Amino acid sequence: MEKLKGALLVGALRLFALLPWRAVQIIGMMIGWIMWKTHNRSREIVRINLSKCFPGMNSDARELLVGQSLMDAGKSMTESAYVWSWPAQRSINLIHEVEGLEVLHAALASGKGVVGITSHLGNWEVLNYFYCSQCKPIIFYRQPKLKAVDKLLQKQRTQLGNRVVASTTKGILSVIKEVRKGGQVGITADPEPAESAGIFVPFFATQALTSKFVPSMLADYKAVGVFLHALRLPNGSGYRIILEAAPEDMYSTDTATSCAAMSKVMERYIDAYPNQYMWSMKRFKKRPPGEERWY
Repeated sequence: MEKLKGALLVGALRLFALLPWRAVQIIGMMIGWIMWKTHNRSREIVRINLSKCFPGMNSDARELLVGQSLMDAGKSMTESAYVWSWPAQRSINLIHEVEGLEVLHAALASGKGVVGITSHLGNWEVLNYFYCSQCKPIIFYRQPKLKAVDKLLQKQRTQLGNRVVASTTKGILSVIKEVRKGGQVGITADPEPAESAGIFVPFFATQALTSKFVPSMLADYKAVGVFLHALRLPNGSGYRIILEAAPEDMYSTDTATSCAAMSKVMERYIDAYPNQYMWSMKRFKKRPPGEERWY
């Protein structure tokens, strides 16, 4: 049954990729609009997250952001389905603006390990191809449950000669080894970690359990950190890549300082493009001692 489900899903993705790009975005936006206008768990999670992170925002403005966020989440879903069936160069061709490329070039020229840091903002699948066109990193990812889909993602995400590793103990060790020998890795740093692997630091108007993994690599292995994001341009015209050097505080050996610095950078990007962030993610499942659960 699992093989059949996987085969059907992969087949559907390939058929979906035959549609025009703009149609794919419109379909994604419609899916998000339906999610906004009907009762479902994703809408409630977005509302909870936004109410906690933007408590001072006007209620009407916040509800509008709920809708915009879900419509962008729908775009991310359909765009990714499209990208998973394309040659890598076709996705790269959608990138029309790049800001801060010299930051990545300087990091690569340093001879040190390079940690590409991103979040669930914009389109991380397109970002993957851009990053892998500049170097040959190991990309950290979470395995889907269906083996057929996992096989497809591994094939698509390694088209440019890079590697991917799952977020398992073996994968973590592979990433550390790559950084120690001066290689490059790519990590999405905003998923909530296990309590033993994270620390609560400020994030918008709340506290978020934040992974210690990325800052520890910068401090322990003298790696260079570079933030990367692929953001949608207006009217579905493509993407803008923004790169930025990790701030000095991220290299601190004090965990609270380094994690707070990383969180602050991600917060700044999300605050600038709030509709493009995946607010439907249960980012705040674990709460500081004494605080009630949100979900």
